Formats: sequence, structure tokens, C-alpha cells
Amino acid sequence: MTLEQREKLVVIIGPTAVGKTELSLELAEQFDGEIISGDSMQVYRGMDIGTAKASAAELARVPHHLIDVINPDDEYSVAQFQESATRLITEINQRNRIPFIVGGTGLYIESVTHRFQFSQTSHDPELRDRLQRLADTEGVEALHARLAAIDPITAERLHANDVKRVIRALEIYESSGYKMSDFQLRAKQSPYDLLMIGLTMDREKLYQRINQRVDLMVEAGLIEEVRGLLNQGYDPSLVAMQGLGYKELVPYLYGEITLDKAINDIKQRTRHFAKRQLSWFRRMTEIEWFDMTDPANKPHVEQTIKQILAGKFQQLPNI
Repeated sequence: MTLEQREKLVVIIGPTAVGKTELSLELAEQFDGEIISGDSMQVYRGMDIGTAKASAAELARVPHHLIDVINPDDEYSVAQFQESATRLITEINQRNRIPFIVGGTGLYIESVTHRFQFSQTSHDPELRDRLQRLADTEGVEALHARLAAIDPITAERLHANDVKRVIRALEIYESSGYKMSDFQLRAKQSPYDLLMIGLTMDREKLYQRINQRVDLMVEAGLIEEVRGLLNQGYDPSLVAMQGLGYKELVPYLYGEITLDKAINDIKQRTRHFAKRQLSWFRRMTEIEWFDMTDPANKPHVEQTIKQILAGKFQQLPNI
């Protein structure tokens, strides 16, 4: 397929709280775009505040996709995201519009932009139960260490608390003899006519924004949101309930820790998450980076990005 025939795709990535949503809305409005969420948590219904979903007013500005598609106790994988996002990119291009993938889940986004090939090995419930018992009796760190011994690349990518995915990686190895990282083959060149925009910020300023954002989430009703999920019967051990802002509030709601500790834990874990996001993105050489630290420089940055986008796709922005 020639460059002229390749489907258009814009990706806006960066750490949490850097300003992706605001920029993406403006660009999608001006360039006849539709937004595909590249966030692994925004697929869950009823998890709005903690996942920083766009507001109803923001969602009404341009079409959005892959938000509120499953319940918190439904399974969802990067392979499912890849399949859905790939289909949406084609459909949006066929409407003569531009798809914008916007988010901070590097694995999800890169699985689409560079067509990762994932394992199709079958599931082994007995093996999975045995690995889960190992995590319960010896701790999640022991399970993670077991993965690190056989597949250090995957172990580095997965946090020890992400028990479900650690178990899946071990399950693939024990059932097939291959490492999960062997299956995640990355195409050397994207199949898309791709523009990747990365937003970054001075780390101290970013951490301040993260702390402020958590406080605003609590004010907006995050505690009530988590309480509501528990009241609906969603188990705290679910993958969805391990998300930032949810996992930390459960022990508070059970009376095990103070609210101050829970909030501080959310802030600390989110800062660590932002650091891991940046580490992942720095490997992606296709990204054009823009520093959002200085608010006074923001109009210039936005104008530069618009010029790049207009030049790449020979499309003038709507006024």
C-alpha cells in the first residue's frame, strides 16, 4: 500500500494530567476528527471520575469511541482494544474524517500503531487457579519474580499488582513454551499515515498538577463513585477495581485506613504511574514532543501542532 493509500491516524499521548484531552478536543474539532480513547480504564461503565473521562459537554463536541463499552467485571484485553481500534480507524477514514487516538496506555496505543501480534494460546483454568493460589499464599511479588525469571521484558512492563496479566503471561509460557514478549512483535514501520504527538512537562510541575487533579476528583465525588461500585457488588480484586483512585479508596471505605492516607496513596501511585508512562513513550522514536510546562507558551505550541497536522494531511483547519 502506498503512502497515499495508507489510512490517516493521529495519536496524542503523554503522562496523566499533562493536558491531552483539551488539546485533542480542539484539534478534532478543527480537523474533522473523531476521538478513540487510548486509555485502558475508560472502557468501564460507571468509572468516570477516577478515570478522568471527558465530561458530557466535552463528549458532545466531537464523536468519541471506546468509552463505556463494558462493565467493571467484564474481561478486556489489549488484543480486544487493538481489534476495535483498528476497525474504528478504517471506519473513520471511510467517512473522510481523521481518527485521533488519545490516551496514556502505551501498550494499547502501540499495539495499534505498530500492529503487535498477540498470542492466541488457549486458556488453562486449572493452571490459572494454581497461579492465583500462589499469589494468595506467597504474595504477588513472588509471582512477579517468577515471571521476571522467564520473561524479564514482560515483567518490566507489568506491575506486580497487575496479577491478572502476570498470570496470563505465565500461562502463555507454561502452555506454549513461548514468552509473551515473543508474541508482541512490533512492526518496524506503522501501517498508517501516522502523526504521533507527545505532550510532556517539567516533572515537578506535572506532579503538582497530578496532586491537584486528585484533590479535584475527590471533591467531584470519587469516594461516592467507589462506594457505589462496591455497593453494586463489584469485587475489589477485579482488574478494573485495581485502577488508580479505586484500589486506594477501598481500604478507606472498609475502615482500614484514614482518608488522608488513601488520598496520599492515590497521589503517590499516580506520580509513579506518570513516570512509567514517560519511560514507555521515550522508546517510541516516532513521537514529536511538545513541552507544556509554560502556560504562556501554550498558544504557540498549539499553533505549531496545527501547522504540522495541516501540512501532513493537506487539510486546513475549520475556523
